[in-house]
Amino acid sequence: MNTNRGISSHGDGNTISNNAVGNHAHVITTPSEKRAATPTADPANRSERGNWDIGIVTILSEELRSLSDELKLIRHKEPGGLYFYRGEHATADSTVRIVATQTQSQGQRSTMAALENLRRHCAPRLWALVGVGGGIHDEYARIGNVIVSTDVVYYETRKINPLGNVQRRGEHRQAPAQVVHAVNAFFAEHGTPARIRGQFAARSSEKFEVYPGLIGSGEAVIADRDSDIRRYLAYYNEKVLAVDMEAGGLSQYWQENSVNDERNPGWIVVRGVSDNADEEKGHSHHELAARNAAHVLRLLLPYLC
Repeated sequence: MNTNRGISSHGDGNTISNNAVGNHAHVITTPSEKRAATPTADPANRSERGNWDIGIVTILSEELRSLSDELKLIRHKEPGGLYFYRGEHATADSTVRIVATQTQSQGQRSTMAALENLRRHCAPRLWALVGVGGGIHDEYARIGNVIVSTDVVYYETRKINPLGNVQRRGEHRQAPAQVVHAVNAFFAEHGTPARIRGQFAARSSEKFEVYPGLIGSGEAVIADRDSDIRRYLAYYNEKVLAVDMEAGGLSQYWQENSVNDERNPGWIVVRGVSDNADEEKGHSHHELAARNAAHVLRLLLPYLC
């Protein structure tokens, strides 16, 4: 009786892996073999890090909805649970790849966390903060108008002396030169102010105005025309046109991110005026302001990207 106790191979190019021969034989896979056996992620579910032209942060649901409608963004859920809204917009010269997200809450800290999520997953070449803000300049920042800002004054830093007096110490940051040049080119071609047809259905027959100007940013919701914050900002620079609670976090994140080896994106703030930061402050004009801000961002894309 013949017993075959060897290995037989016929032909060329045979490959044998994860096999054992002999009594009590067993296979021990190497770490590389274990990794190879793990299914790879579906390419359709990847964020394609580094391929995005602009990453947008919004705060309110009206802001994200307006952007999604204006730029035709589609919801995408990352494996870890983050939601991004992604799309492409064709300009005369190129196709701009856009990714947007919404913060968990208002304020500087949540904004910086949202920017970090965009950086880690998508690494956009430009950051934009788009949505609504409070106007503090009666001539320019009327409800429905839009302020495009490459300058932020963070007003929250202050000293309180023993008598209870407050001395505010503003921090002023400007966007990179290439973003400032892009915004200047927009207003050179559209005029200052730029007059744009209203995007909100109830006001589609009207035109709103778009101005370049400074944004004051801090943690306070301002609903008092006589607020010391408004007085301070007017004294600091009469061209502070609006206030929000997030732009300071954007400019701070940009500055601190500049130490990384990778290219630091530029940034821009686009705020539709939804109230006048006074006693009548409310939510009734959020959609109007958000729609106008989203439309202005779309008009800016050929200059920014």
